[in-house]
Amino acid sequence: GRNDYMAQMKKDVGVVYGYYEFLVDYLYQLFAVNEALEHFESNETARPVTLRTNGLKSRRVDLITVMQAKGVHLEPIKWSKVGLQIFESQVPLGATPEYLAGYYMIQSASSFLPVMALAPEPNERILDMAASPGGKTTHIAALMKNTGCIFANDINKERIASLVANIHRLGVKNTVVTNYDGRAFPKLIGGFDRVLLDAPCAGLGVISRDLSVKTNKSIEDIRRCAILQKELILAAIDSVDANSETGGYIVYSTCSITVEENESVVNYALKRRNVKLVPTDLAFGREGFIRYREFRFHPSLNLTRRFYPHTHNMDGFFVAKLKKLDNEIPNPNKNDEEEEEENIEGESENGKEKEKEKGKGKSAEKKANPKDKKAGQDKKSNGKQKVGINKSKPQTPHKDQKKKPQNGKGGKK
Repeated sequence: GRNDYMAQMKKDVGVVYGYYEFLVDYLYQLFAVNEALEHFESNETARPVTLRTNGLKSRRVDLITVMQAKGVHLEPIKWSKVGLQIFESQVPLGATPEYLAGYYMIQSASSFLPVMALAPEPNERILDMAASPGGKTTHIAALMKNTGCIFANDINKERIASLVANIHRLGVKNTVVTNYDGRAFPKLIGGFDRVLLDAPCAGLGVISRDLSVKTNKSIEDIRRCAILQKELILAAIDSVDANSETGGYIVYSTCSITVEENESVVNYALKRRNVKLVPTDLAFGREGFIRYREFRFHPSLNLTRRFYPHTHNMDGFFVAKLKKLDNEIPNPNKNDEEEEEENIEGESENGKEKEKEKGKGKSAEKKANPKDKKAGQDKKSNGKQKVGINKSKPQTPHKDQKKKPQNGKGGKK
């Protein structure tokens, strides 16, 4: 019967492409059968190498001329004003005089998307909550023309060096680099006009760059990431000033394609903070899920966007844009918390695992919630001191690496 055929096909796919059974099952649930096969196949091919022209030092048309003279075969990326796709190069792209002078950044095309959605404006105060190695931070700085102030944060001290190096190389002068846990930001400093949270994730969108994901990720890893992501997205929202004259926006993105790390996290934020989803203004991408298996999400989740290697020839990615409506932090609703836990637990494969995970999920939620509440109280108490708006496509592995939580906290891009 069909079930036997599907079971055999999943087994064969796991053997041919080298995936653990869990991930094969997950991707067959996410995609139709034919599309799942396209996805497996696309992960075997590296994504195109792409560059981002640094608008602080060069123009795309000029960079094309210079690079073509060096024997680089490249084309502009149609949906971006600064992107270039490399087809062939006679020179090492990470060692040209133009690279060293900061005329361009080697970064994946998918990492342009969150910054385009953020749409920063000159003279704003912006927080990039998980910034290393600086591709997105320097893109923001270029769009702001080096005005205003950017806080580029990363929890991983070892990754701060590459962040600082890229900021210097690209001529960015409006950025403060910090080394904090992103969850601490509401009480450290708030009142930002916009916050970009490109969250640490399980990396299921970048399998072509990191083949180990095929065999080293489990539902436990995805759930662990989701707990951290929920804490981070609340912190990102609490760091934004809803009364900003020009902003009040949060962009949440991941390089993963799981529903638990994407729509589920955004839905959680919608229930716990006074925010609404707004259009990302990205010209392409699939709508986010509003229903998936046993999950039922707010209808506005269709404003989020998903990107896949097999349809867009870029890393798997998710982008959501939120507008903060009010600086007040509502009291969490216990019923919502229980419902969310049930949703997360619904993914368990068997009864015993389900019971075991339920205990873990509840204890993790209990740990997270007092912290969220405390961060909210700290934000309220510091409200008067809050600083106002400051008016005065193959990817190279050493850039925009996939993100991994560090001991359950989270450092990355």
